[in-house]
Amino acid sequence: MSKFFLIDPLSNPVNSEDIIEFENTRQGKVLNESINREARTKNALFEEDNLKWVSGRVIIKVDMEAKNFHTFENGTKIRRERDFNEFNKRITQPVNAFVISAEHIPSGSEILISHVALHDTNKLVSHKSDNNCDVKYFSIPEVDCFAWKERGGEFKPMKNYEFALRVFKPYDGLIQGIEPEIIKEILYIATGKLKGKICNVLKASDYQIIYQDTDGREGHLIRLRHSEDETFDREEITCVNQELTKEYKQGKLLIGIDSKTATYGK
Repeated sequence: MSKFFLIDPLSNPVNSEDIIEFENTRQGKVLNESINREARTKNALFEEDNLKWVSGRVIIKVDMEAKNFHTFENGTKIRRERDFNEFNKRITQPVNAFVISAEHIPSGSEILISHVALHDTNKLVSHKSDNNCDVKYFSIPEVDCFAWKERGGEFKPMKNYEFALRVFKPYDGLIQGIEPEIIKEILYIATGKLKGKICNVLKASDYQIIYQDTDGREGHLIRLRHSEDETFDREEITCVNQELTKEYKQGKLLIGIDSKTATYGK
């Protein structure tokens, strides 16, 4: 198979200055569109929407691209493409949302939701579908909402949920640099009536929320299901572990999101 290249000898070659100018013009257009799209997204997040909740569901709006950015301490903002070579959807999928209308959450509050809640069956495709920005609208089950806060406040757990931290046992041998070992199916309860207690929990109770914090960086929360209602059928705490709680208060155990940030009890 032969290949033929057609070259027009009468065409004028493009010099390097023109190429640089073309590229600068292209980059300028891309940057301007990015700035304009970000402005439209911010306006859509703060504008009012005339939607009303129905029983058991929460009407939300989500910036689908917010999690793909990172802001450094000096204010520099870069794009971070999470969805390449990453199979953990808790890391890649957006979980920050703003409440439009809900029965138990004030409108305008920010909430953290399940990483699998934003699928097409929950999407409101007919509401502002032509807004030309990254904000999308959903009606999701209330059980898929894990935490909420008012603007400028701190996250609080939703009903039938609590926040927790992992428990680690420090290495007490002679070798330096050995990280502490996580104690499986054990969590330190950080909210609610069991706050300050270390509890045994069911397998897979340790659900880590990876969200975009207000400083533009990655935030982490661990949530588990718990209710004081005896009829609650999804309880994940099996008992309070008094022995481990005592060891923690004596400064023999560490708690935290991971072994590198875990700290001793006081």
